[in-house]
Amino acid sequence: MSEQDKANKPKKPSRSQLRSASRSFALQAIYQWQLNHGPVNEIEAQFAIEQDLASCDKLYFRELLQGVTRKAKELDGHFQPFLDRPLAELDAIELATLRIGAYELVERLDVPYRVAINEGVELAKSFGATESHKYVNGILDKLAQRVRREEIAARRNS
Repeated sequence: MSEQDKANKPKKPSRSQLRSASRSFALQAIYQWQLNHGPVNEIEAQFAIEQDLASCDKLYFRELLQGVTRKAKELDGHFQPFLDRPLAELDAIELATLRIGAYELVERLDVPYRVAINEGVELAKSFGATESHKYVNGILDKLAQRVRREEIAARRNS
């Protein structure tokens, strides 16, 4: 392969890029589930047909969709104390974003807390209302202070 061919060859997405895409698709699928409460497996199958999931980590997309929908009430309980309004008054995108962020903070200790928060903020910027990313950031930050205390302390002490 010539140097020119190597330069023109599209780069393979990084693991973090694949994961970001997974979160984006998961947000859309969870949003759909929140609105119509349809069977999660059907929503997942629909996404597999209608979306180009080649640009994401399909297993992570599936884990987020299945995990968030299965544990939605439990996840809500983790961040509800930090809300300034009832859960029912949250925008559906904010709710889906907070659920994904809470899932990663609580269930995926391999995902650094800063990554979980930043990804939630980026989802809110992409899909949410104008200032929702600030709200999501505040809620996820408070949740991280509670569930990732040791990780945050270790980061501050390093």
